[in-house]
Amino acid sequence: MATPRTVAFHTLGCKLNYSETSAIARLFESSGYLPVKFEDGADIYVINTCSVTEQADRECKKIVRSALRNQPDAFVVVTGCYAQLKPQEIAEIPGVDLVLGAGEKFKILQYVDDLSKAQGKGMVYAGDVKDVNTFTASFSFGDRTRSFLKVQDGCDYKCTFCTIPQARGASRSDTVEQVVQNACEIAALGAREIVLTGVNIGDFGNGTAVIEGERIKKEALFIDLIQALDQVDTVARFRISSIEPNLLTDEIIGFVAESARFMPHFHVPLQSGNDKQLKEMRRRYRRDLYAARVEYIKKVMPHACIGCDVIVGFPGETEADFLETYQFLQALDISYLHVFTYSERANTPAASMAAPVPMEERKRRNQALRGLSEMKRRAFYTQFLDTTRPVLFEQHKNAQYLTGFTDNYIKVELPFAPDLLNTLGMVHLQSLNVDGDMLAQFQTQSEPLFV
Repeated sequence: MATPRTVAFHTLGCKLNYSETSAIARLFESSGYLPVKFEDGADIYVINTCSVTEQADRECKKIVRSALRNQPDAFVVVTGCYAQLKPQEIAEIPGVDLVLGAGEKFKILQYVDDLSKAQGKGMVYAGDVKDVNTFTASFSFGDRTRSFLKVQDGCDYKCTFCTIPQARGASRSDTVEQVVQNACEIAALGAREIVLTGVNIGDFGNGTAVIEGERIKKEALFIDLIQALDQVDTVARFRISSIEPNLLTDEIIGFVAESARFMPHFHVPLQSGNDKQLKEMRRRYRRDLYAARVEYIKKVMPHACIGCDVIVGFPGETEADFLETYQFLQALDISYLHVFTYSERANTPAASMAAPVPMEERKRRNQALRGLSEMKRRAFYTQFLDTTRPVLFEQHKNAQYLTGFTDNYIKVELPFAPDLLNTLGMVHLQSLNVDGDMLAQFQTQSEPLFV
C-alpha cells in the first residue's frame, strides 16, 4: 500500500477562518491524505489567511518561510481573505505554488493534483468576488470541547475601514435545517459547546445563497435560527460569536435570557464611542443605540458578560474624540474590550481620508484602552467572587491544571483531574491569580442541568 500524502494547515485570523480550515482538512482526509502537525513537515501546506491588518499580511509571508524550513520541497497553497484581495502579490512570495480565492478554496482538491513545485511565480485561481454567491457549510473540530460553526458568510455593509466585502463577497447564509443538522453532527463527535460564527451573523437570512445549484432567498432570520438550535438537546452550550448592535434585537436578547443552552455572553462591536467617527466609518447605529443594547442586556441578565470591539486612530480622530470614546466605554457596564489599532487598507474609503493619526498616537490610545479593558475585566470577575457557577472543563497549557469558562465567560483555573475533561460541573470562584484569571474549586458534577 502506498504511503498517503501528508498535509498540514495553518490558520490566521478569526474563528470563521478556523471553521473553514477544519472543513478543508476534512476534504483532504476524505480523499486519503494524512493530516500532520505543521512542524513535522508535510507534502502539502495549506495556509488560510486573514487580511484585517497589515500585520496579518506580513504574518502570511512568515508562515510560508516556516513551512519551507520544515519541508523544503513542500507544495504550498495560500487561500483566505488575503489571497482574494492580493492574489498576484502572494504568488510572488518565494515558495508559494498555488493561490486560491474565495470562490475556489473549497475546490482545493481540484487544484492540487499536480504537486510539482512552481518554477517561479505560483499559479493563481481567484475569480471576481462579485461572482462568489454560494454558501459552504463548515465547522471546526479538534479539542472535542468547543466547535466554531459557520452559519453566515460575506457582508453587505460598507464600513469605510473594512476589506471583508471585497474578500468574501455579499451576505449569504445557510438554511436553518442545515445548521441544525451540523450542530447534531458536532455533538455526535463529542463537542459540548458550539460557537456560531460568520462575518455578520445577525444578518442571517437576509442574503441569498446558491445551494446545490439553486438560488434560495432566505425567510428565516437569526432569531429563528437560535430558537431552532435551542431545541438540539445533545448540545450543552451555544454562544453567539459577535453580532452588530443594530441587529441585536430585544427579541434576541430576551430569548437568550430565557434559554438554558445559549450562554449569557454577547460580543457587540462598537468601533467608536464618538458619533462623528461612527458616521465617518459608515456604521449603522450611533452610540445611544449601543448604550441601550448594553442597558437592556444587563436589565434581563445582570450576570451577562459583554465584550466590545473598538478601533483607535481612525482618520480624523482628535484627542477630544478619543477621550469621548474612552469616557463612554468607562461608563458602560461592559466586561472587556478587543482593541484594534487602525491601519490603512488599500481600496477602502478610509485610506484616503484627511487627518491621519500618527502611528505613535494610535499605539498610545490602544494602550490606554487595553488598560481600561483589564480594569473592566477584573471588575466583572470580582462581582462573582465567592459564588458558584457552571464551567466546561478544558485542557490547560500547564498539565497540572484544568481551565475552562463559566456560562458568563469567566476564565477559571483549577487543579487537574482527568475525569473532568470535556464535562460540565459547578465550581466555587475563589480568587484572582496574577494573570487575572479566576482560581476555582470543583464542587459537583452537574451534567443533568444542561442536557
